[in-house]
Amino acid sequence: MNLNENETNYSVSNYRTPDGAPSDIVIFTITSQEKETSKKALPIRELQVLLIRRKVWPFAGQWALPGGFTRKTETVEQCAMRELREEAGIEHVHMEFLKVYSKPGRDPRGWMISHAFCALVNERHLQDRRASDDAEDVQLFTLSQALEMELAFDHHDIIRDAYQHIQQQMLTQLIAKEFLPEEFTIGELYQIIQTVVPEFEEKNFIRKVTSTQSRKGLIEEVRHTDGSLKQSNQYSQRAAQLYRFTGYVPELSIYS
Repeated sequence: MNLNENETNYSVSNYRTPDGAPSDIVIFTITSQEKETSKKALPIRELQVLLIRRKVWPFAGQWALPGGFTRKTETVEQCAMRELREEAGIEHVHMEFLKVYSKPGRDPRGWMISHAFCALVNERHLQDRRASDDAEDVQLFTLSQALEMELAFDHHDIIRDAYQHIQQQMLTQLIAKEFLPEEFTIGELYQIIQTVVPEFEEKNFIRKVTSTQSRKGLIEEVRHTDGSLKQSNQYSQRAAQLYRFTGYVPELSIYS
């Protein structure tokens, strides 16, 4: 630190600055596949992550997270949104900042400080996904598949951190709605939670999510225009009540 430095003699050349500030995005989705059975049942759902296969050096031919360098005319958040459009063909989805990755040597091109983001995308938005000019391919992989692959950079670490992040959020926030249709059954909601947090188990789930005081108002019954309850038998023999999120966010505290 130069104590004599001021606005008249400051020079950026006096300091070592990063060679780049890329934004990397972990795109999670939950895919659904109908079961091959004569009886109606909930589909098989899997948590998957979107990866691109790099076309250029470094790590040409290897799979990696979508991302790119932040331009000096945009913020790292704007860069992440642009890369979502360019590399995955999606926009207007739930995305939030995850963490900064700055381990020395993480990128052979130089001192790169990556800003990682986590995006939660409904599978319908990924049906027309496409690879960008600097990618050979774009595909969805299950979490276990992705972590077993030889990924570029430190993207294993980013994916692991992002998974832990959404597991915590799934139990404390309303991110389940990003993977559900606007109208859903309690069974679908429960299945989405378990898809992200496999160890989650709550025998009194219906009662707790619909009537427990701290959660009351999170979801509401869907009704027809005449006021009658709206139900669905898409995944069950007997018609099940449809619900939707209300937009209400409870003020929860670990101290109350």
